[in-house]
Amino acid sequence: MSLILLRIALIVVFIWFGCMKFTAYEANGNAGLIANSPFMSWMNVAFGIQGASYVIGVIELSTAAALIAGAFVPLFSAVGATMSTITFAITLTFFLSTPGVAEPTAGGFPAISAPIGQFLLKDLVLFAASLNLLFASLENYAALHRSRSRQCGSNP
Repeated sequence: MSLILLRIALIVVFIWFGCMKFTAYEANGNAGLIANSPFMSWMNVAFGIQGASYVIGVIELSTAAALIAGAFVPLFSAVGATMSTITFAITLTFFLSTPGVAEPTAGGFPAISAPIGQFLLKDLVLFAASLNLLFASLENYAALHRSRSRQCGSNP
């Protein structure tokens, strides 16, 4: 049951976040995070701020689609969970690359700012949820293939 809840929560997050990427509000809000990222800064240059947001939105909606399909097809579960894990691994690097994460008036890091640091901190939980679903998906996928191998081996 807990994996079902994790899957549903991640699907909701990716659909919501993915759809928001098609708005100017979200594109402009994420522009600084992307611009300061060593992994993603090229996107604003290559596609422009709104174009980069569109690309990210398509990836996020594709992740949601893979997670939905994964409820029925174990391979898609592993693919969607991998995409989700990579997404949150990348966004967690924003802690290191984005100015304003630490709150200087509270003594600096580990005191984190509300608008940026606390916003990013949620990704730690989403990363853990993604990893949990990924490990379970890989385990289920491997068990399915072991079962199929035994069935094939027993049929002359």
